[in-house]
Amino acid sequence: MKKFLVFALVLATAFSLFAAGSKEAAADASDGKVKVALIIENTIDDKGWCQAMHDGIIEAQNLLPDTIEYSYNEKTSTVDAGSIIRQYVAEGYDLIIAHGAQFKNPVLEVAEEYPSVSFAFGTSDEIGPANVFTYMPESEETGYLSGIIAGMLTKNNIVGLVGPVDGGDAARYNRGFVLGVQKVNPSAKILVAHTGSFSDFVKAGEVATSQIKSGADVLTGSSQQAIGALRSTAEDPNALWLGQDLAQLTTEEGKAKCVAASSYNYAAVVVGMVEKIQEGVLGGEVIPMNFNNDGFVFEYNDALSSVVTDDIRAAVDEALEAFKAAPGVLSNWKEVDYNTL
Repeated sequence: MKKFLVFALVLATAFSLFAAGSKEAAADASDGKVKVALIIENTIDDKGWCQAMHDGIIEAQNLLPDTIEYSYNEKTSTVDAGSIIRQYVAEGYDLIIAHGAQFKNPVLEVAEEYPSVSFAFGTSDEIGPANVFTYMPESEETGYLSGIIAGMLTKNNIVGLVGPVDGGDAARYNRGFVLGVQKVNPSAKILVAHTGSFSDFVKAGEVATSQIKSGADVLTGSSQQAIGALRSTAEDPNALWLGQDLAQLTTEEGKAKCVAASSYNYAAVVVGMVEKIQEGVLGGEVIPMNFNNDGFVFEYNDALSSVVTDDIRAAVDEALEAFKAAPGVLSNWKEVDYNTL
């Protein structure tokens, strides 16, 4: 009889603790706060890929006042990503964004262990588990705008493209660039090279220097490694640059060399994920980014407005109008074959 009473007392205590914990969790959820963590390979001020997401989260905080609590971890290797993700889970974060396709495996591994926590990684167009969001910039559109400008600006009829790897949104941007150049200047020679890294500034600079020596006078590139290429472009008096992040317009080199730039508007992605989490949707969706859904922004460099002719502006405006009217305008981007250039 005593054993039964002891067991009943333990069971009652455990139930009370569980109920208290549930009430506390419910209270946390009801306060409207969503704790968001960002994991990046580089830094929040890299003037490229990582800064774009950081800036997007900051803007999302402004759009959703008193809703998002934010923390980030910089210079994260894929080897360390799993343990850092688990640390954020232990600290009670609701949405953990590992910004880079290289983080796919650690995200999926941890997500399986914690089905009540939301995770996200990109770029990817695959539908993940019920608690994993993915996002895919359809950056053939931004690349196309850069290609139009490059094809109409080049005096040597040679343009350069410095890519990181031939995959994900980088591949889409690169092929969109090719399509843009070919649309306005079919006879232009397009030099394409990949560094094999998203963050090797030195290698990107070397590739850009090589392309400039080969006659390229307008260059572009994507991901954070592109800053190295921009810096090399700035060292040549006759070369110009087209950016894949608005932050490149404000760097010392960019002010002098970056004619125009596009950026990913990650604020829209983050706001969308936060609102879905508040509605009880933890993942299982791909979030596209394009001009049609305000996932991209585009700007010219006012300091270099003299090099942008009315014809260039008209061609860019025409393309922008088509992109904003409907997504998927450049569905043929996959057909671009570098071997035929």
